[in-house]
Amino acid sequence: MLSLNVVPSSSSVTFSKPSHQCFINAPPILKPNLLSRPHESGLKSSNLSLMHTSRIQHSITNLSCSNRFLSHPFEFLAKPRNQIVKAASNVNPEGEGAVPSNPKSKNLKLALVFGLWYFQNIVFNIYNKKVLNIFPFPWLLASFQLFVGSIWMLALWTLKLQPCPKITKPFIIALLGPALFHTIGHISACVSFSKVAVSFTHVIKSAEPVFSVMFSSVLGDRYPIQVWLSILPIVLGCSLAAVTEVSFNVQGLWGALISNVGFVLRNIYSKRSLQNFKEVDGLNLYGWITIVSLLYLFPVAIFVEGSQWIPGYYKAIEAISKPSTFYIWVLVSGVFYHLYNQSSYQALDEISPLTFSVGNTMKRVVVIVSSVLVFRNPVRPLNALGSAIAILGTFLYSQANSAKKAKKIEGEKNS
Repeated sequence: MLSLNVVPSSSSVTFSKPSHQCFINAPPILKPNLLSRPHESGLKSSNLSLMHTSRIQHSITNLSCSNRFLSHPFEFLAKPRNQIVKAASNVNPEGEGAVPSNPKSKNLKLALVFGLWYFQNIVFNIYNKKVLNIFPFPWLLASFQLFVGSIWMLALWTLKLQPCPKITKPFIIALLGPALFHTIGHISACVSFSKVAVSFTHVIKSAEPVFSVMFSSVLGDRYPIQVWLSILPIVLGCSLAAVTEVSFNVQGLWGALISNVGFVLRNIYSKRSLQNFKEVDGLNLYGWITIVSLLYLFPVAIFVEGSQWIPGYYKAIEAISKPSTFYIWVLVSGVFYHLYNQSSYQALDEISPLTFSVGNTMKRVVVIVSSVLVFRNPVRPLNALGSAIAILGTFLYSQANSAKKAKKIEGEKNS
């Protein structure tokens, strides 16, 4: 027999059974759901009718869950630990979870990521070349671009818009090598931009996979025959484009080639020396590489061309007639240099490596076409054919390399 004791002056309701007692401390707003007080209903407590046992137990369960939800609203959203692990194991290569997402929203997000990345890259290349056309001092311009990136990252960390990583002495030591190669890659590309057309520099820079395969093979990595075959059209296309380039310059060619070497070695040594610092995300890593690269580059820039900066500045102002225009061009090149690199890291976080590689290949096509349209560079038919072959080879390399990585991951899972 279940007895119900109602105590009007207390905030607790006690249900007594022979086997156990259950105490529910319910807020006043929830109590009328179970029973009505005498002064509210006009009934005496002795005239209260007992609810059916199953209904009372169901009300107790609902009341307990309501109290629990009010005190811990997010507890009901959390998955059990075994479900979390299972969900994490069901992530596909594109980075989505097992729960299907809206294809339209995914495509829109992907379009925004690539659109922003391409736009920033185009703006940088155009204004970078405009500055170098009237102020041909790539060492100073490259240093200024690294300076803007350093100030940008320091502002993000200071304003707490980006979490500042914990920096240790081993991390700085491990960063010295990748930052040095990043400096070499950046200044070499700027030198190339100052000597030849933007389109030609990007065609030669599309040969970066060739250097990546060569250096990685020397260091012990093995590549299937498909990867080696994919770099042949890259070499062929770049060679044809170089031979038929109207603005051909030896320093411009060597600058682009050395830039490839620098960035490839940066990527290789970043994986080897920074693999123990996974708590530092990509954007913070690039920020610290930018700061260290500035410390590397600027003293050398003063030594190489510092004595020519002041006369070159007056010539640039005379050529453009409006100093403010020159300042805006320089500032835009610096800001968008950092922004497009930042967007590339963020794009890599949002999409798979394969999609990123394909997007990077198409980015070069967009930049080449944009620079030709803006600067009216003459393009010979054979030069266009060589550029197309080189870009196609880069695309084939990204496909073959991604297939190699997929087989490696599958083999590790099977083992």
